[in-house]
Amino acid sequence: MLTLTFDNRLIRELPGDPIQQNFTRQVHDCLWSAVTPTAVKQPQLLAYSHEVAAMLGLSETDMQDPSLIDALGGNGLLPGMASYATRYGGHQFGHWAGQLGDGRAIYLGELLHQGQRFELQLKGAGETPYSRSADGRAVLRSSLREFLCSEAMHHLGVPTTRALSLVTTGESVVRDMFYNGNPQFEPGAVVCRVAPSFLRFGHFELPASREEFALLKQLIGFCIERDFAQWWPTSGLVLDTQSPSPALIEAWFAEICRRTAVMVAHWMRVGFVHGVMNTDNMSILGLTIDYGPYGWIDNFDPGWTPNTTDAQGRRYCFGRQPDIARWNLERLAEALATVLPDNHGLDAGLRDFDREYISQLTRMLAEKFGLDRWQDDDGDLMNRIFELMTRAEVDQTLFFTQLAALDCQQPQVSTLKEAFYTEHGWQQFSAEIQQWLDVYAQRLHQSSLSPAQRQQRMAAANPIYVLRNYLAQEAIDLATAGDSRRLHTLLQVLRQPYTRQPGMEAFAQKRPDWARQKAGCSMLSCSS
Repeated sequence: MLTLTFDNRLIRELPGDPIQQNFTRQVHDCLWSAVTPTAVKQPQLLAYSHEVAAMLGLSETDMQDPSLIDALGGNGLLPGMASYATRYGGHQFGHWAGQLGDGRAIYLGELLHQGQRFELQLKGAGETPYSRSADGRAVLRSSLREFLCSEAMHHLGVPTTRALSLVTTGESVVRDMFYNGNPQFEPGAVVCRVAPSFLRFGHFELPASREEFALLKQLIGFCIERDFAQWWPTSGLVLDTQSPSPALIEAWFAEICRRTAVMVAHWMRVGFVHGVMNTDNMSILGLTIDYGPYGWIDNFDPGWTPNTTDAQGRRYCFGRQPDIARWNLERLAEALATVLPDNHGLDAGLRDFDREYISQLTRMLAEKFGLDRWQDDDGDLMNRIFELMTRAEVDQTLFFTQLAALDCQQPQVSTLKEAFYTEHGWQQFSAEIQQWLDVYAQRLHQSSLSPAQRQQRMAAANPIYVLRNYLAQEAIDLATAGDSRRLHTLLQVLRQPYTRQPGMEAFAQKRPDWARQKAGCSMLSCSS
């Protein structure tokens, strides 16, 4: 049997649920509940990330070990592992939802390797006390999407949780994909997610809402000491883990704000839409977490959301993500303020978010457009092309990869034609985009970068390959039929998203017409 080192600090140092039985209930005055994964019929390893395995100290041989596959499917624990689910609350679609918690996620503990700590978490491994009348299971469809996207985002350079493995269960799960009264049996699967910490804003909101202030202070101190171990000594402040000082809490909150700003700026850079930015889906570390109804914008549209539940209000659409991130941070600030004398220091953290986001976004946009630096009037230049891209239905990913190939001495709009989704858009807007290109070329002449340096700068900021929804859906359809080759090909292609890969041109194309309205390719539900 494999020998791994686990140091399960969370359940050792934070209070747990005294009730051992696993049934849905309100849980009070604690942060976790012991729970055993529900065994499945036939766990089989469908795919795994070689990089994550190596990060955890697992070899290729280890990943084929039946005892590890059993653990990753929920059929047993390796020595040192501990299984539990955590309690948290959250604001969902702008409204306080009360207790939520890990409804279909079960921890396997905290693995130590080469001085680093990793929480392992199974998604889809069975019911917990927080399952909210659900079965705690996950289907292959949603599990494959989360597995692929976690790794794709990492290789894009976006702060994210990771995924170690995708295990099929040999069992069927009933799901109503679009909540329209048409449930169907689907193959089940389990993803093993990996992160230094899975603590969310909601972990702090729930004890604050229930006036469990001593518990909230203890959680704050624990989180700072364990999850911000590289940061808090640099603050120059002393840490009392049972009752951290207001000054340290305020400085810590400002760090959370800055990390969140960096994460969202990266989302905007690559065209990623999270789809369900509830406060319970916001990582305290500024990592992208909970890949549900996500998507990459194909034709540029700030108002696009991949989430069918959000189709009317579009609260979590692409263009609103920075504002929603700040709104979520405000809710976290309200929770932290319950153990502070006032919220003035927290207000300063929110201003840090504003400054950091603008700083990160302008830097990233300068890189995307191949500029040597950001100038004050660059905002108008970029807003103009984004407006034209929206009206003309222009693909964001293709637009920027083709813009890098533009001849700045004789800019031609024909360079961008492949990025247009319709002939109508090309006929109606190509002249206006040509005018924009002329202005853009003049701006490039002011730059200190050579054409080769510009192209190099743009190539590093603009991915060629992203996990478009239709690509994920094709892999899902094939895997459901027993063919996992597309899954493995996508996993390989997405490991090098900024490098053209011979023979992989099909994965760099814009969304085909047949996928415009197809289920799973345009919009998805929270069960997707």
